[in-house]
Amino acid sequence: MKPLRLRARWALPIDQSPIPDAAVLIGAEGRILAIGPEAAIPRPAGTESLDLGSALLLPGLVNAHTHLELTGFEHAAPERGFRDWILAIRRLKSARSPAEFLDAARRGVRACWAAGVTTVADTGDSGAVPRALAELGGSGVAYHEVFGPDPAQLGESLGGLQSQMRDLAGCTTPRVRLGVSPHAPYTVSGPLYREVAAWAAAQGFPIAVHVAESREETEFVSRRSGPFAEAWKAREIPLLDHSSHQPSSGLAVRSSDPAMSPTAWLDAHGVLGPATLCIHAIQVDNRDIELMASRGVAVAHCPLSNLRHGHGAAPLAEFRRAGIRVGIGTDSVASVGRLDLMAEARAARDLGGLTETEALELGTIEGARALGLSEEIGSLTPGKWGDVIAIEASSVGRLEPPAACALASAPRDVLLTVLGGRVVYRRPPA
Repeated sequence: MKPLRLRARWALPIDQSPIPDAAVLIGAEGRILAIGPEAAIPRPAGTESLDLGSALLLPGLVNAHTHLELTGFEHAAPERGFRDWILAIRRLKSARSPAEFLDAARRGVRACWAAGVTTVADTGDSGAVPRALAELGGSGVAYHEVFGPDPAQLGESLGGLQSQMRDLAGCTTPRVRLGVSPHAPYTVSGPLYREVAAWAAAQGFPIAVHVAESREETEFVSRRSGPFAEAWKAREIPLLDHSSHQPSSGLAVRSSDPAMSPTAWLDAHGVLGPATLCIHAIQVDNRDIELMASRGVAVAHCPLSNLRHGHGAAPLAEFRRAGIRVGIGTDSVASVGRLDLMAEARAARDLGGLTETEALELGTIEGARALGLSEEIGSLTPGKWGDVIAIEASSVGRLEPPAACALASAPRDVLLTVLGGRVVYRRPPA
């Protein structure tokens, strides 16, 4: 691969102030060699140079929560209550073949690139996304889901997960990492959570878990009632037991509280830790936030999905004040209909009272920190991977400062996406 030099009106490195009339040089190995004023950046022999005019250069965006195997299900499941929506998605998935899942995942990865997203944290159970990422030369953490609400399913569910992870091991690359995702408290038993968390820690796999997403989930965990409880009763699955669980860390938790929150319940099963990504985390109180901060978890904040399902708003400002790592995610197209991380960033800005720069950080360096990847991606820093996007500034108006212009953009404004020094998307000519 040839070295690549990009020049544009502005560069927003994220870890330093915006640079006017800037250039970025990416080496043949795919890592950033230099960034700065255009006149100061060298042009080594054999370098491919692209002049992007009045565009803005940014780090490739980091989408902290996707379900790319659901590509093609845009608004396919109408909202009839959260549990009914989940059941509708399950029916749609059951009709898809492995080949169709893989095709959907490929389209999802390419749609991310077209929207300026270069790294994803994806959850799914088909195995299609890690395969697509490896095949296409993508970047991300692919969390493989496991289900099993009945404790009697423990051996079958855990054994199936371990077998599937062995099958997917060949998908790992320097840019693709595997993780595990015990789905949610209403689909995974306490014993399965404990065993998966212990096995993931022993194997070095990060964990992603949907938690405290809906009021129905909180009603189920805290009061053992509501639609999820009724579904478990209909299947003769024993309801959650709060009486005998202790966190593996030995730290104090509300393990005897009859109204234990979903977050505390997960912690009582050893799930929360620095390698845990808590997805959504809407239905939390101050005690939950204190617990999450003490465990060092990260949060994938999906404001537009939360809004679409009527779940409420996650306490973004409180998370940030507590020092919790937070990235933003789009969730699935079945929830929000599109992969637009800048729209999520704008929603997060409004929710959390953030500046434009802080909102951009959620989709770049803060997202990278949430995934434990900030040494490799998230800013235009020499030594990091050459993940760069170019946004057409003229199409979003004459906004200043440059961060405001970038934040106002949409996927249609992405001119170019570079992943590890390789151009993976160019906007077609008008």
